Amino acid sequence: MVTQAQQEITLQQLMAHLDSIRKDMVILEKSEFANLRAENEKMKIELDQVKQQLINETSRIRAENKLDINLERSRVTDLFTDQEKKLMEATTEFTKKDTHTKSVISETSNKIDTEIASLKTLMESNKLETIRYLAASVFTCLAIALGFYRFWK
Repeated sequence: MVTQAQQEITLQQLMAHLDSIRKDMVILEKSEFANLRAENEKMKIELDQVKQQLINETSRIRAENKLDINLERSRVTDLFTDQEKKLMEATTEFTKKDTHTKSVISETSNKIDTEIASLKTLMESNKLETIRYLAASVFTCLAIALGFYRFWK
């Protein structure tokens, strides 16, 4: 059995000991909180660095892609221009050949028309000569017949 005074002393000692433990826990909490805060700050700094690297890498990739797209656009434009130039050359060549063909056809047509006109003229001339010879033959036969008729009469 313990006396009331000893109990109070023991209680006071326990309370003092509990206060000491509380102070130690507060100090420990503060120091742990400070450590966590420091670690959190380090993580924030690392996160900012990673974020900055990510932004830089994204910007670099975006710039490379823009450059690639512009180069490809330029290449396609050049190809289109070359194809358009070739098309224009082919069109010009086709037009020249078409014009040449039309002129050859026109010359041939004119020659044929000239030959047909010449043949028509020759035919008309031969027809008139034939009619003249026929008329002369008829008149000659008539003259001979009249001569015989007169001679017999």
